Amino acid sequence: MRVINFNTRNNRSPILSAIPPTLLLIFALSLESAVTAQKDDRIHRKAILVDTHNDFLTQTMEKGFSADMDLKGKTHSDLNRWHIGGLDAQLFSVWCDGDKRQPYLFAMRQIETLDALTKRNPGSIVKVKNSKQLLKIAKQHKIAAMLGVEGGHMMEDDITKLDTFFDRGVRYMTLTWNNSTTWATSAFDETSKKDLPHKGLSDFGKQVVTHMNKLGMIVDISHVGEQTFWDAINTTSKPVIASHSSVYSLCPHPRNLKDSQIVAIAKNGGVIQINFYSGFLDSSYMPAKTAFITRHKLEWDSVIASGKADHLADDYLYNQYPEEAASMRAPFDLVIQHIQYVIKLVGVDYVGIGSDFDGIEAPPKLLDDVSTYPLITKALLVKGYSRSDIYKILGGNFIRVLKANER
Repeated sequence: MRVINFNTRNNRSPILSAIPPTLLLIFALSLESAVTAQKDDRIHRKAILVDTHNDFLTQTMEKGFSADMDLKGKTHSDLNRWHIGGLDAQLFSVWCDGDKRQPYLFAMRQIETLDALTKRNPGSIVKVKNSKQLLKIAKQHKIAAMLGVEGGHMMEDDITKLDTFFDRGVRYMTLTWNNSTTWATSAFDETSKKDLPHKGLSDFGKQVVTHMNKLGMIVDISHVGEQTFWDAINTTSKPVIASHSSVYSLCPHPRNLKDSQIVAIAKNGGVIQINFYSGFLDSSYMPAKTAFITRHKLEWDSVIASGKADHLADDYLYNQYPEEAASMRAPFDLVIQHIQYVIKLVGVDYVGIGSDFDGIEAPPKLLDDVSTYPLITKALLVKGYSRSDIYKILGGNFIRVLKANER
């Protein structure tokens, strides 16, 4: 009988002994990487991922796209890619600029496009109106859809229109877009105009905030001027959100939040949803964009002369010169840096994700579309954040604020 000695120094099988050590190392590293990727994916899929700002409804209104189409290469979003990215809940932005005639009716048309999408695709996406419904739909592996009105001008100074918005599923309103209203001043106007008749919230503006609190509609302070911000913080009785803003200390853009504002939101119990726009993440982006448009100004002017809006002219140039456009995009890690900055300043309970997909021409590198959300989970794990921390960042913090605003 042959005796096998298990105590020899060379105890590998003949097959393994025949494999060069370098290949064994590569195999071991590949196996470890596969196991890590599976762990990352499990954490990502178990989290309730909420994105509080996506402008896809604008793509529908301006270009006729529908989210149940295959839109890869045309938009940042569609139903299939939302599922691939592990998205559980999306707050869709209802938007129009301040020059739009009858903005309230235009807003209602956008709400109707979402209603039509959900009716056509009940197995994939369901419109919900509260946190309980959101969690129920997420457990069914469907997308829970809510709405946010991006700009108080769409209520047309009529506070009763807020009730209609709320009844139709709007769960936050951004008090201003870039344009001011008669009752609230925007960040753009407060930082670029010297002849404003007033700054901040008027008495009527404070009534709007109070009525939103009463309804259970979250007050969104993205886009608002600093004076409007402080007036809103001092008026609201419920936690607020910044639905799609980033950190001023890392990128000093008027749309971003200063440290004192971040601290105030945390004290209020609210949450800052980090925006993916390269111009709000990386201070080098806007000068690069200006130079890019200058290089192609004749084409840009031609698009504008055809009657298209500025953002559509930008889209045209970015599609015409994709390599130039791609080179300007912010590094992916800056998204994580903005998240980490908020955490270090006020804690992990006050930060989330408000991508601004389909409302921006330049997301960061790697975050090409909604299918790439798992990269954020992976990066947070690499940075050492726990599973419970990641659950809060991906959606738990926003759901807490949603619950706190519900009557």
